[in-house]
Amino acid sequence: MQQHGILLFAHGARDPLWARPFEAVARQLRDRAPDTPVALAYLEFMSPDLRGAAHALAAQGCTTVSLLPLFLGAGGHVRKDLPALLHSVRGELPAVRWQLAPAIGEIDSVVAAMADAAWALLQPQAR
Repeated sequence: MQQHGILLFAHGARDPLWARPFEAVARQLRDRAPDTPVALAYLEFMSPDLRGAAHALAAQGCTTVSLLPLFLGAGGHVRKDLPALLHSVRGELPAVRWQLAPAIGEIDSVVAAMADAAWALLQPQAR
């Protein structure tokens, strides 16, 4: 039986409070799809890293994993670092099929949601 997993990938920071929005995304995905394993990994400063999260999903029986970069744009981390990390993980876990999604911030609906939020925040308070 095939098991699909979701791997969210964020930059990471030294301040643990920085991770709260990303943890909320993971939590909401788990709520929406309780039978789908969801892992959150970080490029640096925080754990687990991509390799650790990938191995955890494989250990849970995931044979296909959607990898979603939680980055606003496809800068060097998404274009260079992530493909190198994913190449290494693919070599370590050849039985798992990896599907790399675009950076979340480049998806039209996310851009529109950010514009809507910015607009709402910049409007004068109703009097």
